[in-house]
Amino acid sequence: MATVGVTGGPGADQTQPAGYAGLAGGLPSSGGGITGARALRRMARAIFVNGKATTGAALLLIFIFIGLFPGLIAHDNPNAEIYKSALGPSAVHWLGTTGLGQDIFAQVIYGARPVLLIAFGAGLGATIIAMLIGVAAAYLGGAWDGVLNLITDVLLVIPAFPLLIVIASYLHGASTGVMILVVTVVSWSYTARQLRAQALSLRNRDFLEAARVRGERPIYIIVVEILPTMTSLLVASFLTNALYAVLFSSSLQFIGLGNPSVISWGTMLYWAENGEAFESGQLLWIIVPGLCIVALGAAFALLNYAFDEIGNPALRPVRSMRKDKRVKPAR
Repeated sequence: MATVGVTGGPGADQTQPAGYAGLAGGLPSSGGGITGARALRRMARAIFVNGKATTGAALLLIFIFIGLFPGLIAHDNPNAEIYKSALGPSAVHWLGTTGLGQDIFAQVIYGARPVLLIAFGAGLGATIIAMLIGVAAAYLGGAWDGVLNLITDVLLVIPAFPLLIVIASYLHGASTGVMILVVTVVSWSYTARQLRAQALSLRNRDFLEAARVRGERPIYIIVVEILPTMTSLLVASFLTNALYAVLFSSSLQFIGLGNPSVISWGTMLYWAENGEAFESGQLLWIIVPGLCIVALGAAFALLNYAFDEIGNPALRPVRSMRKDKRVKPAR
């Protein structure tokens, strides 16, 4: 049974089972159902009792703090070429300096913000596009479903990263905003297929029939009645898209298809490769930004795996059984 996770990718065809209704339980947002706000509160509480989710949330909050307040942590200008080149770690330069005399620690700290902007921007953009297309296709049906599903299928069969390389090569030196746009356009189809599958399972529910009888317009039914029942699936989809945005954008920057003047972890790897950091023994110039990419990706992945367990009712009995086995019988 397919679940929401980091397995597969934007080019994979993974759909949700009909029973996956998220924390909202497939209930309507009106008439006594669980609202989107209440579902978010339930997810927030669930994060604190799930070890994977707590670890992922802690990592993500650390990176967000670094991205928001880099000047509180690193006091050097990351672009300033004012130090001796290829210095080793010291009390002044914790990670040493680059081949151009720049402080590596300052570059790592200031490089977090562009990566986070791309992750959240592309993740949110891809989720919104997928939400509009996938849910609309499932609910409207007919010709709308055929056309929107055809567009989704075309993007699904095209390998995502090679397509990103082709697009980014025409936008050589793309800014952070352009990078967000490119990753968003390429990566929404995978999520659209998931959301369409879930929306199809809700299409004939009684609360939607009641809304249609009341004469509500389709846009109202989609936004007010359907989407609040898919809160946890939407959050999990955002986390998946954010994870792939980090990996895709860093890979593009590493091969020189980003803006090399913007300090980010991907461009650090690009300049380290050009500066022959490995051959000259400047391993921290390569290892630290790579570890940061892995750690940020792990934060999104841990939260995403946790939402599999939080939002999919089929996984809850398994966890309960595991807990019961650890409980010793009373004497």
